[in-house]
Amino acid sequence: MKKGILCSFLLSLVCNLYAQTNPAITSWLINTTGLKGRHYVNGNSIPVQDNVLANVQSVQYSTDWSYIQATGIPAYITGPFLDGNPSLATAQTGYFRFPLNPVKNEGTPTSTTGGNIGAFVNGVALFDYRDGVAWNTNTNALCGGPGNPPCPGGPAASQAWNRDAVRAEKGGFDCAKAHPAMGNYHHHQNPSAFSLDLMVISNICDLYPADGLYAIDETKHSPLIGFAYDGFPIYGAYGYKNADGTGGIVRIKSSYKLRNITVRTHHADGTDVADGPAVNATYPLGYFREDYEYLPTSPATPDYLDVHNGRFCVTPEYPQGTYAYFCTVDENWNSAYPYAVGPTFYGVKSASKVQSINEPVTTYNPTTATNEVGADQWQIAIYPNPSSEFLAIQVEGLLRDKLELRLLDMSGKLLQETEIQAGSTIAYFDVRTLYAGVYLVSVSSNGKVISNTKVVVE
Repeated sequence: MKKGILCSFLLSLVCNLYAQTNPAITSWLINTTGLKGRHYVNGNSIPVQDNVLANVQSVQYSTDWSYIQATGIPAYITGPFLDGNPSLATAQTGYFRFPLNPVKNEGTPTSTTGGNIGAFVNGVALFDYRDGVAWNTNTNALCGGPGNPPCPGGPAASQAWNRDAVRAEKGGFDCAKAHPAMGNYHHHQNPSAFSLDLMVISNICDLYPADGLYAIDETKHSPLIGFAYDGFPIYGAYGYKNADGTGGIVRIKSSYKLRNITVRTHHADGTDVADGPAVNATYPLGYFREDYEYLPTSPATPDYLDVHNGRFCVTPEYPQGTYAYFCTVDENWNSAYPYAVGPTFYGVKSASKVQSINEPVTTYNPTTATNEVGADQWQIAIYPNPSSEFLAIQVEGLLRDKLELRLLDMSGKLLQETEIQAGSTIAYFDVRTLYAGVYLVSVSSNGKVISNTKVVVE
């Protein structure tokens, strides 16, 4: 009897230790400090403090599932949304439930849908390419979504020409390339700030400081930034060229290309559909999802992705290999269709948002984790240097522990201090009131100084 109890205990212990190495449990940005969200009001670069906890509040797991409790509010500041969106990012309820052992779908692939199709590691929702607007071939006008008449015969997804949210709604995204739908703040695309791209295509960050979940670092494998609703991980834009982890770090590329068309009469597979609008300045190529076609890659181009926008490959979190999606960008780091996942899932779509947990679970304790990357391994940029107004301190990659920042004079006197929170990328010092001269920016993590940089104030 005692032997049976001991075996059961040991099995439970082994399972628990194994579970705590599963990235679907350990990768979430858990808010342990009471950090709350903030938002911008149009025209004011001073953020409004919200009374809502940011990032993830708890991670619990069973033998088969992880349960992620999150408000959907990020550490980075949300808004403003300059297309007239009346919503603010508001707290969401429930748990994201992800399978701990996702499996490939051996049957007909499941299409992505409107609404949540995954979650980023800060608990913010992922949506697919669509914005719920389509072309009504009966009236030759857009239908669905705010400001348009309803689409006849069902939701916009059933129409022949579905509008691409990233192209059509750019004017309403905040600096982090996201916006709310009835309060549900979400990204359709790579969650790095517009002004961090090599070519800046939105000036929203001119007034509102550039921030997002992470900053692209082309010298390193991108961080694991989320999970799709089939349970497979989502990475940023860069990875190993070859699936076996060799070949160096390269930009991982979408295999979808814009079609060579001037009229919209057929889909890429040749299906004759109701005509959409001609390609013109109002409806340019890429305005609709059906403007793209999938061009299968060859073994000679392993850095291109499959029809689901993923591939089976080695990653830092999965040294034995896993299927993984990538948030694709072009050579200028602007988002590239299909952006993250889609238009179909690779695996069996089994994740969902649930309002309660109905099985025994264990709560994951991030303070006992052993797989976190030390803050001293991050690349930290300080700019402009020299400066006469503001100094920006930016960390590349995904920050999992907050950084403490101090601005000192050369005698060591503390002048200003601030923080970069986990799941954020940037902080500022206002140097307009300082005398011209040389100062020191000190960056620490958990009380340990990881860098000291001289800066010049003019």
